[in-house]
Amino acid sequence: MDNLESSFRTRRQLLKLASAMALPSAFAACSSEKKSASLVVAGLPVTCNLTLPVACAAKEAEIASTKPANPLGFEYSKYSGFPELKESLMAGRIQAAYVLAPMVMDLVSSNIPVKVVSLGHRSGAVIMVRTDAGYKKFRDLQGKRVAIPSRFAVDLLFLRKMLAAEGMSIKDVELVEMPPPDMPAALYAKAIDAYCTGEPFGAAAQMAGYATPLRMTRNEWPNYICCVLTVREDLIASNRAAVQDLVNYVQAAGHWMDADAAHRDKAIAIAATKKYFNQDPKILKFVMTNPSDRVTYGDLRIIRQEFDELMQMSLDAGTLKKPIQFNQYVDESFFKAVRPVTISL
Repeated sequence: MDNLESSFRTRRQLLKLASAMALPSAFAACSSEKKSASLVVAGLPVTCNLTLPVACAAKEAEIASTKPANPLGFEYSKYSGFPELKESLMAGRIQAAYVLAPMVMDLVSSNIPVKVVSLGHRSGAVIMVRTDAGYKKFRDLQGKRVAIPSRFAVDLLFLRKMLAAEGMSIKDVELVEMPPPDMPAALYAKAIDAYCTGEPFGAAAQMAGYATPLRMTRNEWPNYICCVLTVREDLIASNRAAVQDLVNYVQAAGHWMDADAAHRDKAIAIAATKKYFNQDPKILKFVMTNPSDRVTYGDLRIIRQEFDELMQMSLDAGTLKKPIQFNQYVDESFFKAVRPVTISL
């Protein structure tokens, strides 16, 4: 196991520098934990989570058209970083969220009662570098400062996979944990030399013209999964039907988005609003079309072998301290019982 702790740098100094710099486009970052009559589902404004706003909007449209006696919609709660989201899920302030798969394994190994009930996407992560840095080979990152969202992020495992392919280790780079919305500014300010995260934060810097992808999961790790729909077990116990309904809508949103380019345009229009990601729709459009499989949503199957691989990679990385059985942190029953839902948006 590599010495992961020694590879990290305190991010406060870097964020201080990054925050002083203006970005070509800005991302809002906030979180909400208000009480709601709807089922609150938390997530980050990353395209790995794009099935979530589509599911929320589709459920809202369904309630508006059918006017059920006891409607239970889904309400999106935006977070800017996974540590804050993790704390809210642990404390029970939120009962459902899109969470990093290795983070769920770590939570369950620490006896936090949560379960993965659906995937949310495939692929969609990039390693970005400045265009003026002249980095062409992955080995050019030797000794450089690289930001990742969290040590529990699959982005770290992606980075390690690329390092191993070059005969390098995590000791060959300096890691920085940083919320994804801060990464483009940090790269622009030269506070970091590269960052590895989910979109649209790679596309934001690429569109602005000062950064380029060094590696993309679509090329290197096609079945890559990162954010997974996770719920607290007390929600499963108290309202199993609501969890099933949420899984039905998330799965339907994924199939709907990959079925037609026009559907992706509608998804972009929904996600870009203040109610959800509050981002420039042009950046989301860039992610969806450059290339079209930069991130995909049509295959949201829960495959045990893929989770076992992530667990072993997390053990090797030292972010997971002990093996954890698939059935301890995944509840396949909702995926297996998925019912067709019509997305009318």
